[in-house]
Amino acid sequence: MPRLLAASSDTIAAIATAVAPGQGSVAIVRLSGPQAEAIGRLLFQTPGQQLWDSHRVLYGHVVDPATGERVDEALLLLMRAPRSFTREDVVELHCHGGLVVVRRVLELVLAAGARRAEAGEFSLRAVLNGRLDLTRAEAISQLVAARSRRAAQLAMAGLEGGLQQRISRLRSGLLDQLAELEARLDFEDDLPPLDASAVVAALRHAQGELRQLVAEGQQGELLREGLRVAIVGRPNVGKSSLLNLLSQRERAIVTDLPGTTRDLLESELVLDGVPLTLLDTAGIRPTSDPVERLGIARSEAALASADVVLLLFDLAEGWTADDQELRDRVPGGVTLLVVGNKRDRLPAGAPIEPAEVTLCALTGEGRKELAAALLERCGAAGLQGLEVALNGRQRELAAAAAAALGQSLEAAEAGLPWDFWTIDLREAIGRLGEITGEEVSEAVLERVFARFCIGK
Repeated sequence: MPRLLAASSDTIAAIATAVAPGQGSVAIVRLSGPQAEAIGRLLFQTPGQQLWDSHRVLYGHVVDPATGERVDEALLLLMRAPRSFTREDVVELHCHGGLVVVRRVLELVLAAGARRAEAGEFSLRAVLNGRLDLTRAEAISQLVAARSRRAAQLAMAGLEGGLQQRISRLRSGLLDQLAELEARLDFEDDLPPLDASAVVAALRHAQGELRQLVAEGQQGELLREGLRVAIVGRPNVGKSSLLNLLSQRERAIVTDLPGTTRDLLESELVLDGVPLTLLDTAGIRPTSDPVERLGIARSEAALASADVVLLLFDLAEGWTADDQELRDRVPGGVTLLVVGNKRDRLPAGAPIEPAEVTLCALTGEGRKELAAALLERCGAAGLQGLEVALNGRQRELAAAAAAALGQSLEAAEAGLPWDFWTIDLREAIGRLGEITGEEVSEAVLERVFARFCIGK
């Protein structure tokens, strides 16, 4: 049976916290559904006269009902419907962290009649039961996966309803225009003439807002997904020094010997709210060393996979034919930023072309200028002003809605009858309903929540 149809009839359970040996002091097993409290009462023994009231923490032990063995000393939190995340009865068992104990507790819960939850199934039930709209549910997933503080702030804005309110307002306005048009189809003789110019203006305004949301969503994607930045250049131009400078730690070995970097080094950092994966590549040059050749092959692969390439060259030596050859190897469509290094050794009045920014990777001079140029080149400048940001699914729907409004406007400009205006207007309204979940199929919900983590 599809889980959507079974959502109200069975009880699901999962470990709701990350599980790793020796890494967490507390682990939570979460249950949701009609049998959640009964399973909790079967497995949890409390000393004294503790009351099983909603939103009350109980102390006791998780016990194997078959043998009477105490499995763990724990806390139990009961949240009765509808005052819970899923609007169903929810029980949480707060156990000791680690691997063995929490998995044993989950096994007991499943043996008592619960079903193992699928990815995102708790959030799915919250949507199906009216606790959340789809945009808020997706914001939960984005908050869990946030790689920077700014990405978490955007997710919180979505969780608090900022995106849902904006989309619902647009959809409501389009529904008003559709109602005006459809009224003329049936009762035109009984109603005052329709102000066609006002309808056109309203559609254009909505289309403009949708296009802006799509553009802002593309920027927001940088905050959520980050960028892969490959640092490339000839041997000994300072690539590893630049990696260490941007990472603010010694990730790579730095020497005066060319060919020191033999493998692809990666470093994760956040630059003005944007997560970056820096790739320090081996210097690309002809060589007979088989190990160095392997590193160079990986460097060339990094060029193809990177979102941005920082091409570093030595200002003291100037731009060489080898530098130009490296520039020519950068695939088309990959953002390129040419950086001149070792500006502390640059003779007075010497040319810096074709450097777009210069620095000294060893001293850190020029780091801020490089960071600003990198973010601007990637379209990440000005991200601090974002209030909400559509994810990929939502952007596709918003773009489709804007395109449908464009079709309605074409019908208007062509002077076609009202019913031609309404065809694509209904399409736009439907697409916006898919964003919030007001008009969404079971298949879409399955696809959305399959990307969630287990226990959420």
